Order: sequence, then structure tokens, then C-alpha cells
Amino acid sequence: MQNSKQVSHGDSSKKTPVTNTSKIIEGIITMTSKGVGYVASLDLKEDIEIAPEHVNTALHKDTVEVAVGGKNRFDRVQGTVTKIVSRNKTNFVGTVAKEGGKTFIIPDDKKMYVDIVIPHQPKDLEAPEGSKVLVRMTRWEKTSRTPEGEILEIIGIAGEHNTEMESIVRERGFDTAFPETVEAEAKAIRAKESPTPASEIATRRDFRKTLTFTIDPIDAKDFDDAISFKKLADGKFEIGVHIADVSHYVRPGTALDREAVKRGFSVYLVDRTIPMLPEILSNDLCSLNAHEDKLAFSSVFVMDSNGAISDRWFGKSIINSAKRFTYEAAQETLDAKSGEYFEELNTLNKIAYKLREEKWKNGAIDFEQDEVKFELDKAGRPIRVYRKTRKDAHKLVEEYMLLANREVAEVLYKAHNKEGQKPTGVALYRIHDVPDREKIADFSAFVRALGFDLPIRKDGEIKAKDLQALMNAVAGKAEESMIRTAAVRSMAKAIYSTANIGHFGLAFEYYTHFTSPIRRYADLVIHRILQHHLMSEKIPERDWAGFEKMAADNTEKEISAADAERASIKYKQVEYMKERIGQVFDGVISGVTEWGIYVEDKETRCEGMIKIRDIGDDFYVLDQKNYALVGEKTKRRFRLGDSIKYKVVAADMERRTLDYSLEK
Repeated sequence: MQNSKQVSHGDSSKKTPVTNTSKIIEGIITMTSKGVGYVASLDLKEDIEIAPEHVNTALHKDTVEVAVGGKNRFDRVQGTVTKIVSRNKTNFVGTVAKEGGKTFIIPDDKKMYVDIVIPHQPKDLEAPEGSKVLVRMTRWEKTSRTPEGEILEIIGIAGEHNTEMESIVRERGFDTAFPETVEAEAKAIRAKESPTPASEIATRRDFRKTLTFTIDPIDAKDFDDAISFKKLADGKFEIGVHIADVSHYVRPGTALDREAVKRGFSVYLVDRTIPMLPEILSNDLCSLNAHEDKLAFSSVFVMDSNGAISDRWFGKSIINSAKRFTYEAAQETLDAKSGEYFEELNTLNKIAYKLREEKWKNGAIDFEQDEVKFELDKAGRPIRVYRKTRKDAHKLVEEYMLLANREVAEVLYKAHNKEGQKPTGVALYRIHDVPDREKIADFSAFVRALGFDLPIRKDGEIKAKDLQALMNAVAGKAEESMIRTAAVRSMAKAIYSTANIGHFGLAFEYYTHFTSPIRRYADLVIHRILQHHLMSEKIPERDWAGFEKMAADNTEKEISAADAERASIKYKQVEYMKERIGQVFDGVISGVTEWGIYVEDKETRCEGMIKIRDIGDDFYVLDQKNYALVGEKTKRRFRLGDSIKYKVVAADMERRTLDYSLEK
């Protein structure tokens, strides 16, 4: 059908089977948009390739059984899916298309390589052509070319701002509304707990007379964290990191808790937040709003001007924030060297510098990049795209959050893992493994081709300090963005785990997530575990097993939430450039392939492609070793990192792609 990405598998029994089958393996299949599958095997150096006619209805990330066969003419091991063990997902977002009296859904997910036919649909869910819908795949026989499904919800008209933002979230499995039972439970807690009962206040350490403030983005609606500051008589400082005590309100086994487990994270799009908790809690009762008494879970440190800690305290507290700083307002105060609470901010900032220096000294790596932000009109159209630079105010908050996360992790690890004794409990850690040797070797070759250096040791590993030295060397250079992006891709991914192996990127021996329980479920769990420890209560061993699954689930949900954020940014970047077709901009070559060059706009980071056939003045070939396209006659080179001028030629909103041309 028109505009469809349907791949015809036909009757698999009539296809040529994979021969020389020696064994059956189980694994997770990765699909391409063309319907080719790949499954990893511990016994083989490369993934097993599964041709479209042998995937037998398997979809991206399904758990499958595969019969391993012989090799194809390219010497690639082939396989056949013999069983779908479990589906990764059955719900998809797509656009309604009608042809020959039939209704089809063309999925947004590029890895979903077939359309879904809707055989029957209730009248209240009959969606017009061009609508975006949420559909459930209900049936797919191996002998059928196309799966069947049912429409669950009509989202809106494709191409409209709200429809597209909603679709991005729903496609990744996040709900945008809360069940009535969850909202009712939140309202009941609000009625019971506001104002906070005096009996509860009496059990907590009172910080209401200690100067406390929040520093957050200008558009923030929920406030997870606050910082308190007190100068002590001996010249030291008492600095508190106060985190919203979500665990007081959201208890295990409740509808609220079950919904928070299901969501795992708040999702941040360019124009909205899809919260993990209902707004009654996230924006009101739990949020550390200024000039209101609020319950908190606190980490309080006594330290000197160099950041050396001489005492620490963890526990439940009550606070009252004296001021809500935005990052911009806090930065203005620091820059002006005057203003409300300047002395306190300035001291906190100086200590944050010391904490950061110690972190770099220990081998931490700064992977952070400037954020891409949008200014939208009333209809949601982007009228401005810009980079938001991280300044001292951002880094100040970050350092104290890192401090609290690190210290809580150390306390829990040492409490549960005493030398020579059986572990007495389990916690959720935030871990980051050392880089894969092969990936880091490729990355080292990549930066060398750009004129930079990343030394690799004889054992194939790198020193974190050398990686940080590279980040310092590229700062402010045209190649900075792509090198930082490539560095992140070459690293292992930070994940949640019950086994603590430390955090390579931060150079921390112990690390967890404690500081954002309004928007991350893992932090809420850590609050509960820490409270058990402080109350000298043991978590029953029967509960330990659940933490391992929780760690894996939260890692997967975090990936989905981050993917939704990136998708919304990409959509708005393409939409922004669609209105600027024919205009010329300054860009940097961000990728080089045999079919063309990718160019990233210097200001907006909107990336598009200049096809090799459109360069036009020569026949260009790929110099893979030096990441360049080279003209055979003119020897003209287009090299990764080069600055060029380009013109916007076309924008495809459905595929989220931009076409550029070279401006000579």
C-alpha cells in the first residue's frame, strides 16, 4: 500500500530454510527497518543474521529461539526464528491509512517493518484516514503477511503539535494520564497530610530556621532538591542536601506506588513533562516549594572551605525554603558579586569548585554538552532554537547532588557488606563499567584522524585522566560536539544494578540515585532502603530478589524516557528547518559515509545530509581511514570536523530527516 513500509514475508513454509542446523539458542532479536534480524550468541564472535523470510513474525527486542544454520555467501552465520518466547511489546502508535476497503495502521516505529490491519473496530473508535492512533497487535499467524490489531485510542491528526508529542510518549510505553484510582489516592493523601501533622514534625530534625533555597530551571514545576547553608563557629560550614520525602507519601503496595513502578521516570519533552507521580504530589505536596513547610530526606555535611567532610548526618527532616532561585537568577547573583544571599551562594560555589577539582583529580570525565532548547509559539511551532550553556549555578547544584548520591551509596554499601560477613541486604546502585577495548580503540583512531590524541595502554585500556585531557583539548573547538558524542557512544552505559562496581565516568567507588524521587522511581527505593538502615531494620531476604528485576526494569525505562526526549527534540529541529528551506547556515561536517556527508548546524545542532550526488563537481570516494570524502580529479576533501556553509533543501517530518546542499 502507498507510503507503507510493509515487508512481505509470505508463507515461511515455502521459503528456502536455513540448512545445517546444529543447535537452538535463545536471545533477544534486533530488527532493522528492512525486516532483517540479528541475535547475539556467546559462542560466536558476530551476531546471527536472520533473513526477512526466516524471522517468522519476530519483532524488535522480542525474546526468540533461533535455529543456528550455515553461512551465506558473505560468510555470515544465518539462522531461523523457530519460536517467539515473549513479545517485547504489542502496542504501537501509527497513522491510519485506508485502501481497498481495508484499514491499515502504518507504525511510527521504524523497527516495526509491517503494517497492522484492523479487521473490525467499534464505531466509537473508527479513526479517519490520517489520524494517529494507539493500536494493539492482537494476532499474527506465521502464514499471514500482516498482523491484525485493534485501535485502543485515537490520539489526533498526524502532523499537529499535540498529536506528535503525545505519539512520541505513547509509542515508548508511557501513559499521559493517570488512572482514576491513582488520582483519588493522591487527593486523599493531600487532604490528610496538608498541613503536616504536628506528630510527624516532632519525629524529624527541624531545619526551618536554617537558610535553605532551591535552584532550578526557569520552567520547573516540581522541586526535588534544596540546599541549606549555615556557617559554624569554628569556621566550618554545615551544608544540607534536602530531598523531597516522597517515601512518606507513596507507600509500597498502594495504587500510587504501582503506577510509579510502571512509569519508572518522568518524561521531559520540548514543551511538557509527563510526570511519574500525579501533579497533586509532584507539583504540590512533595515539591519543595518556597515559603512552605515541607518534609524532606536529608544528607547534611560539616565541611571546611576545601570541601573536606568532618561529619555527616542522614535522616528525615522538615524544611522551609526561603527562596526559589532560577539558574539564571543564581548565576546573575554570582556574576554581579552582590544580591540576595550572595555570600552564601558564593561560598557554596567555591566549595563546589573544590569538589569538582577533587573529582577531576581522581579521574572523572566531563561528558556534558550544552542543551538544545526551543522557543515555541502558541501553536507549538518552534520559532527559535538555541544552545543553553551550563554555567556555575548548574554545576554548583550538580556537585552537591553528586556528593549526596555518593555518600548515601557508601553508607548503604558498607552497612550491607561488612568484611568477612555475609551481606545483610541489597541496594540499587548506579554503576558505570570501564569502556569496551574494541570501542575505545575505534574512538582513539577517530580522534587521531581529527588531529587529537587519546593514548591507549598496552592492555588495551585507557586512563580516565587521558580521556578528560581530551575533553579539555576539544573544548571550544568545532569538533567538540561530535567528539563528545562519539566519546559517550564508545563508553559503557550507566545502569542500575544491585552489584556495586563503581562509576567509571564519575570516578566514584560508590554511587546511587537519591536526589530525584519525584521523577525517578529508583531514588524512591533508595529512600526506603536508607530509612530501613537508619531505623536498624533489615529488609527481608525474600524481598531482595525483586531488586534485581527492578534494576533491569528501571534501566530499560530510563532508555525509553531518554529516547522520547531525543525524539521530541529531533521532531522540532526538523520542523524548525522546514520553515527555512532555501536559507544558508554555518555547519560542521558531523559524519562521512560513502553516500554523502552529514552536517550539524553550529547553533541549533540540526543535522542533515548532503548526498554525494549533490556535491556535483567531481566523483567522490570515501577515505575511511581519515574520515573524509575525496574527489578523484580535484582531490578536494570533505573531512569530519570541517566547517562549511550549507543550504536547507528539504525536510521530511514523517522520517524526521533533513536534506542539505553544499553552498559554494
